[in-house]
Amino acid sequence: MDIKLKFYYKGSKTKEIQLESEWMDDKAINPLVSDMLKTGRIKDIIVMDEMGREWTLKEYKKLMEKIEEEPRNPIIYFDGGYDREKKESGIGIVIYYDKGEEKFRIRSNAKLHELESSNEAEYAALYNAMEVLHQIGVQQTPCVVKGDAQGVLKQLAGEWPCYEETLNLWLDRIEEKIEAMGLKPSFQTISRNENKAAHRLASQALQNNIIDSHLKIDV
Repeated sequence: MDIKLKFYYKGSKTKEIQLESEWMDDKAINPLVSDMLKTGRIKDIIVMDEMGREWTLKEYKKLMEKIEEEPRNPIIYFDGGYDREKKESGIGIVIYYDKGEEKFRIRSNAKLHELESSNEAEYAALYNAMEVLHQIGVQQTPCVVKGDAQGVLKQLAGEWPCYEETLNLWLDRIEEKIEAMGLKPSFQTISRNENKAAHRLASQALQNNIIDSHLKIDV
């Protein structure tokens, strides 16, 4: 999660002024604050995060101790495929997230029978990705959603309208899930090549090769 600092600075020959830092990774805060406090010219440090929340430095340190073992900062890749002859859909999901200093990856897919198009499969894939986030306890954190389904991502970002009733119902379900978990999503359209892991999982589901993997990864 990115954070920024708001604080008061008083030089030996200057008036006290309020300053604000740029956004930075929250892992950078401890050494930076330590250096700032050594100057003796900094006071009343406030920490702000991407969710719009603010804490005193003491409150923030207690919060970090509390959420050290909570999953956060998820990155979601999703894809959906559809077999017109068999009227079956395959969905693929890849999720990366942090827990403390460790990083994890989830790879999951499923075959669905009630969908009617490849477009609907894309929405179903993303909804199921949100369900996975809910199951592992992700909440109150920014998240990045990546996929090659430009329509889905543009509609969720509010940039494109959706005129199909069935797809609008999926949009509503996804948005309700995002709101219920308190997520702050950003949506990124990527190429099929960049999304090949999720695409492969969706294809494997259509071939009845079901995968459910949850691993700690080395970075």
